[in-house]
Amino acid sequence: MDPVMIGEALSLGMFVAIIGVLLLGFPVAFTLPGVALVFAGLGWLFGAFDPSNLSSLAPRYLGIMLNEVLVAVPLFIFMGMMLERSGIAEQLLVTMGRLFGRLRGGLGLSVIVVGALLAASTGIVGATVVTMGLLSLPAMLRANYDPRLASGVICASGTLGQIIPPSTILIFMGDMLGGMNAQVQMEKGNFAPQVVSVGNLFAGAFIPGLLLVLVYMAFVLWKAMRDPASCPALISTDAERAGL
Repeated sequence: MDPVMIGEALSLGMFVAIIGVLLLGFPVAFTLPGVALVFAGLGWLFGAFDPSNLSSLAPRYLGIMLNEVLVAVPLFIFMGMMLERSGIAEQLLVTMGRLFGRLRGGLGLSVIVVGALLAASTGIVGATVVTMGLLSLPAMLRANYDPRLASGVICASGTLGQIIPPSTILIFMGDMLGGMNAQVQMEKGNFAPQVVSVGNLFAGAFIPGLLLVLVYMAFVLWKAMRDPASCPALISTDAERAGL
């Protein structure tokens, strides 16, 4: 059998295996390299992989650890975990719920505002979605919000961390695009290329992120006017039942 076809089949199998192992609950840090090494061994047995390529792993690992741009990623993740474990994110949600809860659609607005604030604080999506899902969704359902609207608002506002700086996605993109842009410019004869930095990406994503927040808030207000029963205003007893 053609080694190229074997390699393509193993690549698809590796992708499926990674998803399966992750669904079984194994840690990501061990799943990705473990599955890759297993399929590298299979590729070597079938003649579709040269084991000498593994010699480049150590320099790549060292280069990633010494990368000054990527150092920010674990720090932002640590910040998000601290906000979640310390209860600050929960208190922020409760405070915003009390501020906007008396308005029609106020709980939805509070979730969007908190999502934007957490995105600007941590730059990650997982902690934001989990925190708001655990705290906001039960409160919104107890306040007789439409489950579809409540879930949509939480998911949409939770993903603001992908675009509102500091975003870990933008950090990865800045690290990759910086080197690729410099290489392309040098191939074109420009030996003093303009650097595409993470700061440039942050500056370019700030206004679109704010526009997304405004669009989400405008949708909730429009929904409140068009279908008041889907996002009612809270009276005192409703606020107490919702935990606000």
